[in-house]
Amino acid sequence: MDPSATATPMSRLRPLLPMLPWLLLALAAPVRAGVDTYAIDPVHTRVLVAVDHAGFSSALGTVSGARGTLWFDPEDWSSARVEVEIPLERLDFGDADWNRATLARGLLDAQAHPVAHFVSTRIEPIDEQHARVYGRLRLRGVEREVAMEVRLNAARRHPMPPFRRTVGFSATATLSRAGFGIDAWPSMIGDAVELRIEAEATRTRNVAPDAAAGVADTGADAPEPEVEPASDDLFDAADAAAREAAQDPAPPPVPPTPPDPEPVP
Repeated sequence: MDPSATATPMSRLRPLLPMLPWLLLALAAPVRAGVDTYAIDPVHTRVLVAVDHAGFSSALGTVSGARGTLWFDPEDWSSARVEVEIPLERLDFGDADWNRATLARGLLDAQAHPVAHFVSTRIEPIDEQHARVYGRLRLRGVEREVAMEVRLNAARRHPMPPFRRTVGFSATATLSRAGFGIDAWPSMIGDAVELRIEAEATRTRNVAPDAAAGVADTGADAPEPEVEPASDDLFDAADAAAREAAQDPAPPPVPPTPPDPEPVP
């Protein structure tokens, strides 16, 4: 009888046995400390803008598509750093005419200055989940310091494939548009601009902040030095192999070879 005909689920997992020492090592090792590198998720990161409209209401706009890099250690907020670019052409107030007026030369002048750029300069930890983040915001060619109140919502492996370690934040800030040279229509548009930011970032290979400086401005890829695989990466590999083994059906049994026919007399 062919051995594959009696294959058991346990025997199908034998290809995973060489990974067992790595998994045991990961379980026995202490939790890795230090700063990790995260890529800003442009799909799940959004900036909400609120500005007074002639005293009648607050006009609300959103910007999506932000890209950048976060260096973060949940155990040490003070070591964190973030650099991000926000594409202003993605600003949407819900009306095409209003969008064009906002991006026009008299206000954001997005044709000449299509991107807002923020880089943190210092972090003041408040507690395990909160910090005050100071940084330089360049908008419409003018750079000013901005302070944000930041809350860490979660830092764990994402429940959906590819199960990468993900961090999520909420942040708020208020800035003066006149401080950035955006002073048109003062009787119709308020000066104070409130920002609410919802952001997610996914862990990537570690890149030192100094090595990645200027990457957002040039569009170049940051160098990726070789690093030791982390515990999460080992579990990712094991999960992928287990899923592949579970989805790969056992081969059908091979029928026995019939005996040679007897010669005809």
